[in-house]
Amino acid sequence: MTHASTIAIDGTAASGKSTIGEMLARRLGYLYLDTGAMYRAVALAALRSGMEIANEEKVSRLAQSIRLEILPPDGYDDGRQYNILLDGEDVTWSLRTPEVNAVVSQVSTYPGVRRALTRLQRRIGQHGKVVMVGRDIGTVVMPDADLKLFLDASPEERAHRRHKEMAARGVESSFDEVLRWIMHRDQIDSCRDIAPLRPADDAVIIDTTNMSVEEVFEKALKLAEDP
Repeated sequence: MTHASTIAIDGTAASGKSTIGEMLARRLGYLYLDTGAMYRAVALAALRSGMEIANEEKVSRLAQSIRLEILPPDGYDDGRQYNILLDGEDVTWSLRTPEVNAVVSQVSTYPGVRRALTRLQRRIGQHGKVVMVGRDIGTVVMPDADLKLFLDASPEERAHRRHKEMAARGVESSFDEVLRWIMHRDQIDSCRDIAPLRPADDAVIIDTTNMSVEEVFEKALKLAEDP
């Protein structure tokens, strides 16, 4: 059986793309790369440095200077899908705080940041046997991917998922706050000038609103096994 060697999964925030991507990678024995975590790492580094997030030039230079590693979650049993090392430090869960949520959309609009991270993502994709998840993988990073998926769900359902995820990690938030963030993120992602969020012309679109994780996974796996 011939499997898709390069799988691009794009979609809106909390649409389930990270969960499905990690499950696919595990089943197929592929590398799992969540590119959104890379933008979050840049945002976290900028916050820690104390620089103004609005200073595009400084944030872009920072993106070029930091060292990012995405590794399998070996040795951990806390629900993580990967280990993110920022200059050698494990920052996996630090990337999901409200503070990072508040600025990552802005950071991701900067062309210099996107260029720096896209170069790294493309180098990884060239090796094949990879499931890469993000918002511009099928359109920009891996336009020639063997399989392109685009996941979406209603804003309310996505807010429910993210709120539940944050509560499980002990992060306090209200559903209304999360919903506002989801809708704000959608607006920024879809309207930015560089690599706006949209399905690739040949992507398979999956609405996950009323689907279980298992149902989405089985559909994605079938597509991966018969691209």
